[in-house]
Amino acid sequence: MNKPIFRNLIICFGVALLLAWSLLPIYWTLASSITPSTDFTLRPINLYPAHPTSDHYLRLLGILDGHFGGVDVAGQFRVALLNSIITSSLATVICVVMSLLGAYAFTRLDFPFRTPIFYAVIATMAIPGYAVIIPLFRIMVALHQMDSYFGVTMIYVSAFLPLCLWLLKGVFDTLPISLEEAARMDGASHMKILTAIIIPIASPGIAAAAILTFLGAWGLYAVPLIFSPKITKPLTVMIPEFAGKNFVDYGLIMASGSIAIAIPCLLVIFLNRYLIAGLLAGSTK
Repeated sequence: MNKPIFRNLIICFGVALLLAWSLLPIYWTLASSITPSTDFTLRPINLYPAHPTSDHYLRLLGILDGHFGGVDVAGQFRVALLNSIITSSLATVICVVMSLLGAYAFTRLDFPFRTPIFYAVIATMAIPGYAVIIPLFRIMVALHQMDSYFGVTMIYVSAFLPLCLWLLKGVFDTLPISLEEAARMDGASHMKILTAIIIPIASPGIAAAAILTFLGAWGLYAVPLIFSPKITKPLTVMIPEFAGKNFVDYGLIMASGSIAIAIPCLLVIFLNRYLIAGLLAGSTK
């Protein structure tokens, strides 16, 4: 067999295997979300729903009556969805604003121990999250911020701020300083330079940092399970609760999981070009 053809076949096989590994779980979730509850016990298992239904989604939306373990499914779902949006959005905004200011300081300002401080902040990304769970728990209890929007948002910020700072500093390092020097000669302040010159130029990198932060905060499970168990409980914590002691409602799990998947997927689809441009912005100088 011709070597180029054989190599292309290997590449195609690898790509197909990767796509199957990535997309089959998503397909199975979507297919199961429109499968009637009675069909989950059928053997052999169907690869596609023989009798598609929207009942699970209608129960989540409150159109059909739905209770699980004596709990109003639609009400719990709405609250959890709102909690996920609030905490993820707040963490994204705070991370982007703080990393913008920090990246500008580390790239444009000269102050003592600038480089060691930057690397110390970035080094925190290497610390496993489980290693700081107990200290964070004690801090949140002492501050009376358990199960609060502020408490869980600050934990998200501490987790994703180093990544945003690293990404935006790489973007700022590639920006020409000629416009900044001209603005400084005209008497512009650092904040004016940042808002009027740097932010418009670095918008792809800022968008990429915002998308990565939102996606990371949206998909967290262990942190909100511990710090947001009731009032501020997000979707990732609520969905497993449809698996009770004596009964597992696979339809509700898959339907709510499909909605939880759809929101970040739509975000990436519509903002994909900003994400790619932002991630590549710091790769060349």
